Amino acid sequence: MPFKIMCVAGARPNFMKIGPIMKALKKEPSYFDPVLVHTGQHYDYKMSQIFFDELQIDPPEIFLNVGSGTHAEQTARIMTSFEEVVVEQQPDLVLVVGDVNSTAACAMVAKKCHVMLAHVEAGLRSFDRKMPEEINRLVTDAISDFLYTTSRDADEQLAKEGHPDSGIVFVGNCMIDTLLALQPQVDQSTIKEKFKVKTGEYALMTLHRPSNVDDPKVLGGILEALSYLDAHMPIICPIHPRTRKNIREFGYQDRFESMQQFMDIEPLGYLDFVNLMKNAAMVITDSGGLQEESTVLGIPCLTLRENTERPITITEGTNYLVGVKKDKIIDSIKTVLEGNAKKGNIPEYWDGKAAERIAEHLKNFIAKS
Repeated sequence: MPFKIMCVAGARPNFMKIGPIMKALKKEPSYFDPVLVHTGQHYDYKMSQIFFDELQIDPPEIFLNVGSGTHAEQTARIMTSFEEVVVEQQPDLVLVVGDVNSTAACAMVAKKCHVMLAHVEAGLRSFDRKMPEEINRLVTDAISDFLYTTSRDADEQLAKEGHPDSGIVFVGNCMIDTLLALQPQVDQSTIKEKFKVKTGEYALMTLHRPSNVDDPKVLGGILEALSYLDAHMPIICPIHPRTRKNIREFGYQDRFESMQQFMDIEPLGYLDFVNLMKNAAMVITDSGGLQEESTVLGIPCLTLRENTERPITITEGTNYLVGVKKDKIIDSIKTVLEGNAKKGNIPEYWDGKAAERIAEHLKNFIAKS
């Protein structure tokens, strides 16, 4: 009987990782019976359904529809809903990806129901426990049976934390599987024409972390740095509702609107967004995944954070850990504008085959069981 694997996705960053895993598992029906569970942590069309459509992921067999709420409320709803599914479906293994609330919530349910657990993207650490994602990473890794990593430094971190070598498996980056597989579709996007920008002559930005947008002083400094960049090139930003609200409430609306080339746009689908990233002069972000994608695309990335759980994008890639001080951000912008940004390299195993390695490892495990 095939090994029933319950694959969990809940938020936008998960979909690019879970898609290639589901495809790899479905290629081996004699070994695997994969079931996709969407918790509904991101629940509107732009944040969810469009990604399933564009990433060519089959509709989830199970949709929990948990919606939004505080971290505690959302995590609790996911756990109670997912527990019913696990009890009913009796999977052999639960596979979770990334570091969102769905990841930790479903991981805890799996282990309390005595089900094996695999974590994709294990071992990443920012060492900042004020980040909810860091807590999710720590909790999930602590109880996982299989720890699938994206980089060698993640292997080393897990070993330092006392995880046995037998459970740590370096497979590469599943999100890059999706990025590479969909390049032909990405190249067909006409999004640059929509915004009337030219390759290499604009910046792409995302900004959403509470540490950046909930602090008036920090947000104000970031806006001042953006005003400098605005004088040199257009800035395209699918702006987060939280960011937009705080700009207004902190009294920064006039400063925000004074930028002549800043484009405040609605969330984009995956293909359009990656097309903009691929053709940008630089990416400015406080996201995790964009640090990785920009490294593979060879685009300079200025990360507006004091730490990152993806250091390989700095040591090997095109990422700069800029922080949130206005002067440091402007200095980094100047480096890119002057053509002095580092070129970077693509990290080991970020080659589009990570999901295949996960499937192969699980096949070997089943064969030995």
